[in-house]
Amino acid sequence: MSSLNYHHLQYFWTIARAGSVASAAARLHVTASALSIQLRQLEDRLGQPLFTRHNRQLTLTEAGRIALDYADTIFKSGDELLAVLRGRPADNREIVRIGAAATLSRNFQYTLLRPLLGESGVELVLRSGSMSELLTQLDSHALDMLLSNMPVPRDAGQNRHSHLLADVAVSLVSRRSRGRRPFRFPDDLATTPVLLPSHASAMRTAFDLAVHTAGITPRIIAEVDDMAMLRLLARDAPGVTLVPTVVVRDELAAGTLVERCAVPGVRERFYAITTGRRFPNRWVKQLVSGQPVIARPPTK
Repeated sequence: MSSLNYHHLQYFWTIARAGSVASAAARLHVTASALSIQLRQLEDRLGQPLFTRHNRQLTLTEAGRIALDYADTIFKSGDELLAVLRGRPADNREIVRIGAAATLSRNFQYTLLRPLLGESGVELVLRSGSMSELLTQLDSHALDMLLSNMPVPRDAGQNRHSHLLADVAVSLVSRRSRGRRPFRFPDDLATTPVLLPSHASAMRTAFDLAVHTAGITPRIIAEVDDMAMLRLLARDAPGVTLVPTVVVRDELAAGTLVERCAVPGVRERFYAITTGRRFPNRWVKQLVSGQPVIARPPTK
């Protein structure tokens, strides 16, 4: 059996954390050339390059990201050994790193990720940001998966995959009020104020097409690109708000908001974005392996 040289692993771990061979060499009090030799020996032993090298910049490969996770676990286990022998509790969990677009529904994120919270062997790291920032982290293997309400285009230079997770109804909702007649879509939008998501969303594009085709110019009072803010404003806004029902499900259940009408032909879709990997994260594979959830408009 081929054994692993843990000194080499420690050198690799230090390089990855320091960001360069020179910085790691200074921390370890060895020469940069000697450290480079040790790193090359580890890569030969593993049979995988751990870094890509470009203009003296080191970037972890997929194998390097996995090796770093294992190195973290190995060195953490050493600390846990000391902790256990000294009477302190140990903690050994697998890390799952997931990015979520800042505009994505918090309710959807919670529903999807809730099963991981019940797994004692999982530590969930959830990061929020812009799609460009998160895609960069996904491509560099700093994230295992990215959640978005839009798929990403296939690119020959980036091996990305969009997995449909859910397809949910979009409705017009409003504050509860007595004596209101049924909402007539799209005719009533000519006189009823409406709060809309921004043009960056696919459901806004479908909504605009529907009202334009009907010859309606809606009375827009605000456009919001954050679903959490849209949810808050819907509680106090006059008129109606265009929103996926999953975003306001608690308010609908409590009666704070009421559904005026399901908007025909307008849906919100949620995707998991992954990259093709030789060593996929097993928890991510489990999350994207199920059938998409198709939430149909409620029947009258």
